[in-house]
Amino acid sequence: MEPVIRNKVAESGIITLNLESYYPAAPVVLFDIKDFLFMGMILKEKDFRAALKEQDWSAFKNQLVGIVCSADAIIPLWAYMLIVSYLQPVAAFVALGDAASVKNKWLLKSIDAIDAAEFTDARVVIKGCGDIPVSEDAYAQISLKLLPVVKSLMYGEPCSTVPVFKRK
Repeated sequence: MEPVIRNKVAESGIITLNLESYYPAAPVVLFDIKDFLFMGMILKEKDFRAALKEQDWSAFKNQLVGIVCSADAIIPLWAYMLIVSYLQPVAAFVALGDAASVKNKWLLKSIDAIDAAEFTDARVVIKGCGDIPVSEDAYAQISLKLLPVVKSLMYGEPCSTVPVFKRK
């Protein structure tokens, strides 16, 4: 009789949480303030307001939008608020920064939306390696979210984990 091969990892009851699955699948569309500057370096309020009013915002419908300024210009804080006031009704998500920054902010928002109660007294592994680089901040945020409720928290793969926390 052949020995029975057991999958001890599958039998362990460990929950694997892959942070990559919380990244948005859609690409990020950038809104560059540079295109609205006078002589490529000065924001004139009256002209800026008029240009935003004439902007075709439908191009941002249901998109992830990053607001950037690729010119070396001083942008007043209210300008970001004004842009967001136009984007908020049409875009799926709006944040300041390049595509990577916007995706990371989406990830952090997604982590915040996780119902930690689903992991009460669970043994959880936060998957470590993957195709998408996950920020250090995301690992810190998921730890903050789960530490109060989990039985144990680990990093890596279920077959090879690094223990992070174990409730006594």
